[in-house]
Amino acid sequence: MSGKRQYRTLDGSMINELVHPRHDPVNGLSLAEATVAPGSRTYAHVHHSSEEIYYTISGDGQLYLDTELQPMEPGSVHLIRPGQEHWVAALPGQPLRFLCVSSPAYCDDDTELVGKVDV
Repeated sequence: MSGKRQYRTLDGSMINELVHPRHDPVNGLSLAEATVAPGSRTYAHVHHSSEEIYYTISGDGQLYLDTELQPMEPGSVHLIRPGQEHWVAALPGQPLRFLCVSSPAYCDDDTELVGKVDV
């Protein structure tokens, strides 16, 4: 992964890193704004070390977490534990935007794709 703050992650979401140890004086976590295009979804994946918290800013969608679909709507909060398979789908109409806190900080090396779909 490059040193840029804006990039596409392995799961297919567009990321704007707000705080990350590569750029900021922080240890052990990262904060990013993620965007999923209307009507699309990310690849199914797991993080073996990182725990994540998603906070929905705008748009509507769904979080697939292991075997359960959870609605994502402004103000919703979701905890993703290490090893849990997950992906995010944005409903048609507008992008789904959410904050993602990762601890330890996000890195591609901790992301394993477990299935691919067109995004």
